[in-house]
Amino acid sequence: MSPTRVEKRETAPTTGHQDNVIPWWREAVIYQIYPRSFADTDGDGVGDLRGILDRLDHLSALGVDAVWLSPFYRSPIADAGYDISDHEDVDPVFGTLEDADRLIAAVHERGMRVLLDFVPNHTSDKHPWFEASRSSRDDPHRDWYIWRDEPNDWRAALAGGSTWKWDEKTEQFYLHLFLAEQPDLNWHHPDVVDAMHGVMQFWMERGVDGFRLDAVQCLGKDPAFADDPRCLAGEPLSSFNDQPFTHDVLRGIRRMIDETDGDHVLLGEVDIRSLESIVEYYGTGDELHMSFNFSPLDAPWDPLVFATCVEEVETLLAPAEAWPTWVLSNHDNRRERTRYGGSLRRARAAAVLLLTLRGTPFIYQGQELGLEDADITADNQVDPGGRDGPRAPLPWTSEPGHGWHGADPWLPFPPDSTELSAERQLADEGSTFHLFRRLIAARKASPALRSGTWAPVDSPPEVFAYRRETADDTRLIAINFADSPQELSVDGEWTVDISSDGHADGVQFSGTIDTDEAVLLRPRRP
Repeated sequence: MSPTRVEKRETAPTTGHQDNVIPWWREAVIYQIYPRSFADTDGDGVGDLRGILDRLDHLSALGVDAVWLSPFYRSPIADAGYDISDHEDVDPVFGTLEDADRLIAAVHERGMRVLLDFVPNHTSDKHPWFEASRSSRDDPHRDWYIWRDEPNDWRAALAGGSTWKWDEKTEQFYLHLFLAEQPDLNWHHPDVVDAMHGVMQFWMERGVDGFRLDAVQCLGKDPAFADDPRCLAGEPLSSFNDQPFTHDVLRGIRRMIDETDGDHVLLGEVDIRSLESIVEYYGTGDELHMSFNFSPLDAPWDPLVFATCVEEVETLLAPAEAWPTWVLSNHDNRRERTRYGGSLRRARAAAVLLLTLRGTPFIYQGQELGLEDADITADNQVDPGGRDGPRAPLPWTSEPGHGWHGADPWLPFPPDSTELSAERQLADEGSTFHLFRRLIAARKASPALRSGTWAPVDSPPEVFAYRRETADDTRLIAINFADSPQELSVDGEWTVDISSDGHADGVQFSGTIDTDEAVLLRPRRP
């Protein structure tokens, strides 16, 4: 790793943490970029940082407030770049460190912020730290990782099998909760803490505004290394690991973050399908600022399921320090349109839901185009975990190649890429892109949508309806999950601010919601 540091760079304006000032990330709409699949400039079929820079106007037109970049660090790419061999450099497939600096500056020039993926649980087995650790039992880096004489029954994610890999040279096993190429760091070692804090400081000094912390629940391990019956049943340890020491690690990171200049944010991937457990990772306002709530990623197109999910969030994340997040798609899960049977109408209705709930919404690249997962076969599969479908390249133009010139992209394009290309949708005011754009603009214009309260509204069983409200602003949202039109009775007169299918925008609400339609209503002015 290079020890290079740069002068503190100007970042986007901050709101600070003063009393009665809402942190920027609570009112933000955040857009996830998967760099390999966003845009390519050098013709090798893999997206790069210059490609992101060239397409920033797309994000400006959409109206998002921040971009979160999946890993672009040096890596052998055994696990999509989450196996990092140098935290303080850019992998040549994506560009250079100077490209990263230019991209960060360009994002800030457009009034947006930048979040990077931070992978605290493990490194690549090609990282200099691990190469030193496995060189000798006496090496100073030996205890930076977790070594044992005997394995237990813990199971690994992605490739499956044991979490323990035998090292011939030093005749011990090392721990890897994911691939064998991803050895776990030992956060009990103070030098690991200092080194990983230093990585975050390196990027903050380059202007980064926050981090998405990968696989946070994995950091602490059972100090007894006891066997677990859930592993014997075939479940990977990472899916339920939840140790008290993890919270010590997070409090240390939070203290370090809070001592830096700027208004940085910590966003956690706590991949445990229990919201009660996830809430613990906010601490008392001294751990994560936000954590992903993954229940919507598992939810079918069903009003009761979504209503239950939202009401659970509103109940469990009631404390002021536990701010909700909402996500319907990401790089690890099938896109919502694919999960909803391929229906574009449902995906458009889901956009209204995503961007009107209380909390910070996250848009995954291509979601604003209404994309489905690509068709992945055994011949074109790349990811060991079978997650290639949502990682397909974005179609920018309607012409063959869709703006990816040179080598064929590393994965096939999604279905209907000509019709759903960004170029075609920008020219069509009724497109999914413009629906997202209008929803984001409506959110920014409405105090109720940005930070107001949430409350359910009586509705037919197939309709999920709720009210967002501040002292001087009110919005009403209703989503029809049925395969037939539904009637919604509301007090007073309301105007359809936005309809997911666009047929009723700006007209008085009639009380009828069409099949798979969502409406955003505002009180009708006299």
